[in-house]
Amino acid sequence: MFVMIAGAGRTGAQLAKMLIAQGYHVHLVESRKDILARVHRELPTEVIFEGDPADPRVLESAGIREAQVLAACTTEDEVNLALCYFVREKYQTRRTIARVNNPRNAWLFDQKFHVDVAVNQAQILASLIEEEMSMGDMMTLMKIRRGNYSLVEEKIPQGAEAIGQAIKQLELPDHCVIAAIIRHGEVMLPRGVTLLEAEDEVLAITDPDGAAQLARIFAPPSARIV
Repeated sequence: MFVMIAGAGRTGAQLAKMLIAQGYHVHLVESRKDILARVHRELPTEVIFEGDPADPRVLESAGIREAQVLAACTTEDEVNLALCYFVREKYQTRRTIARVNNPRNAWLFDQKFHVDVAVNQAQILASLIEEEMSMGDMMTLMKIRRGNYSLVEEKIPQGAEAIGQAIKQLELPDHCVIAAIIRHGEVMLPRGVTLLEAEDEVLAITDPDGAAQLARIFAPPSARIV
């Protein structure tokens, strides 16, 4: 996949590093001399294109016509919005991702400007805090692409409601599947009749409702609401 990144600040440069390490074809566009000097020490020269990312001529020389994804990572929200809108209208770029610098501008980053994904750090942090507070000790290991599902992990503490129950007795939602249990360091493939024990580490694929149900039945006695 060919990803073009507009803006080589810390966010853009780190994104480029990660994508290159994963085997993606990446072009990074930047005009600031001091930033260019730094990224030339950090990234292969062939991925770096010098010029204003808001200039269509620079974008075309960097290959925007062939890019499947544009990541607008400049430090100016208006530039990021304009880039997403322009490349979708002009080049039909398949996917656009935009960095939100000022959270007060987040409401602008939607389909009106052809922004497919808005990266708003304030919103991400708030969501993580809310998730951590609501899920107790449950850990989200991975978000499943193209869906509302996550791979989560939680250890069953002493005194939890689920101890001694078979998986089929838990009355879990349809969108919650226990995929594996780690017990005494060994991985078990669970069945409906598998009984849960204290200190089991449970791996589940679930949506938010299922995660909330798991958090409730795996909660220690002190955390239960009577």
